[in-house]
Amino acid sequence: MLTIERALVDQIIAHARADHPDEACGIIAGPVGSDRPVRFVAMVNAERSPTFYRFDSQEQLKVWREMDDRDEEPVVIYHSHTATEAYPSRTDISYASEPNAHYVLVSTREEGETEFRSFRIVDGEVTEEEVAVVDGS
Repeated sequence: MLTIERALVDQIIAHARADHPDEACGIIAGPVGSDRPVRFVAMVNAERSPTFYRFDSQEQLKVWREMDDRDEEPVVIYHSHTATEAYPSRTDISYASEPNAHYVLVSTREEGETEFRSFRIVDGEVTEEEVAVVDGS
């Protein structure tokens, strides 16, 4: 189960809406081994595409080094789908390389409604998980 603060959910949704019609992407870092998303990091979709996302390699290197320096890991890796449901595509599954991460997908296909779902993706196997949205501490 992903337990995440409402403010972080709101930031992910705001980023997805702001980048629409292109897919948005980013991470939420947290202390290593804690499974606790804490620090929101919006990233650039290097593809600038409504159907595909890719982290900019320079930005990803910088963000991952920063996490190392802060004893953090990517607890949540998120991106949006702009015209389809919030479910990992074959491409999303093939790029999932963090077995401990929660892969959050947000669908912005409906203007007044946002679909927010979380998955574990390990060795190509997709498992949807419950999301518990909690108020901040």
